[in-house]
Amino acid sequence: MATETSHTIREWGDATFGEARDLTVLVARARGEMDELERALRDGDTTEAGWEAADVAILLHRLVGLLGMELSEQVDAKMQVNRARKWRAAGDGTGGHV
Repeated sequence: MATETSHTIREWGDATFGEARDLTVLVARARGEMDELERALRDGDTTEAGWEAADVAILLHRLVGLLGMELSEQVDAKMQVNRARKWRAAGDGTGGHV
């Protein structure tokens, strides 16, 4: 099985759904998939949660691919920034930079 990239996912999305002229529609669609992910987690359905998380990632790959980038490269670059920051834990498994 081939490894997907933002480029291949963008090509698939364009061929399947047509060109996304307004990229904010992909953000809105990803938000809907996040809601489905949250429902799956609340229901304790880990299989469905995995699928919904993949749907979110696919939409993000397509969006970044349309911007001419690769999501994995953007994540690597952002993690370099994040690792250099100071963080404050919220106590619930999240937090924010200070």
